[in-house]
Amino acid sequence: MNNRSASPRPTPAQASARTKVPLRLLMSVDAVGGIWRYAMDLAGALRETGVETVFVGFGPAPSASQRREADRIGVLEWLPVPPDWMADDEADLDPIADRMTELSLKHAIELLHLNLPSQAVGLQLQIPIVVVSHSCVTTWFEGVRACGLPEHWLWQKNRNRRGFDRADMVLAPSRSHAAALTRCYGPIDNLLVVHNASSAPCQRAVKECFVFAAGRWWDEGKNGIVLDRAAARIRWPVAMAGACEGPNGERLAIEHAERLGELSHDRTMALMSRAAIVVSPSLYEPFGLAALEAARSGAALVLSDIDTYRELWDGAALFADPGDPAALADALDRLARDADLRAELGRGARQRSSQFTVEAQRDAMLDVYRRAMLASGRLTAAE
Repeated sequence: MNNRSASPRPTPAQASARTKVPLRLLMSVDAVGGIWRYAMDLAGALRETGVETVFVGFGPAPSASQRREADRIGVLEWLPVPPDWMADDEADLDPIADRMTELSLKHAIELLHLNLPSQAVGLQLQIPIVVVSHSCVTTWFEGVRACGLPEHWLWQKNRNRRGFDRADMVLAPSRSHAAALTRCYGPIDNLLVVHNASSAPCQRAVKECFVFAAGRWWDEGKNGIVLDRAAARIRWPVAMAGACEGPNGERLAIEHAERLGELSHDRTMALMSRAAIVVSPSLYEPFGLAALEAARSGAALVLSDIDTYRELWDGAALFADPGDPAALADALDRLARDADLRAELGRGARQRSSQFTVEAQRDAMLDVYRRAMLASGRLTAAE
């Protein structure tokens, strides 16, 4: 039984007044990474405007709590198909087009919002398609290893390129990631930037003297090994929350920081709100949700000196060379010693975070959906 809570629906006049946008969309998700949080927050905000979302999941099944969350917001369908980054072979993705078509007809879908560009390949549906590149293995290899893809993964780059070409609109969560996509794939038509957002409340919580970090630490791009080495050098304890073993056998052994393991989102946010300093040492971040969530809690940020973090947080954080544990430790120790600087950066980060609200993201996405409908011919400019 669907136990979605009731919310007021717009009247026909209100729906007409808010311009012609799809009233029912299909949004792809997985239960492993940050796409889940992105999808739930965005769909919840869209629902307040009368837009209904059918979530279509890929990969490992969601937890019971994730299913309950999705059912409160929309409808959840799950496919026995991996996301592209978990696929051993491109043929593993062949069922996607037919299953997407079936579900779109079943639910009378008016627009596809696909959170992996590869999922657009082969679709013959006559409805608008928006794809979002949250990350991809091609830009990951560029950012983390400064090289191109291994030969056995070249199909991923080719498939993403075909997905970009099939879409009516292509989105990136930052200018930095949009630039990386263009470097790696060449020019992409209708490429726009819509920043990610957080529904976490802005707050002024009482802070405690420890450093907190959250991430999928099995992912080499999260750079947990450098943070763990830095933890051995600094005066405050460092707590690292997140999985250390990945779905394909990846593993990080944490030796110096406190290993908290994989926590619920609520538990992670509770710990983050208590931490005086939150650190993200990532080598690769198309956006960096953890930094935004930490900023909304008023934590002082120490971030890796990469293009994305400079774009979003310059002037509101300390930056350190992500390849140098000593440099990261120095930045953390500087903040641990200087309460005034911590307070100043915490205020600056919280103020900066007000630019990345779910409402702003929702309104930008509604505009993108309308553009996609125009580009696909489902609307005329007069409408």
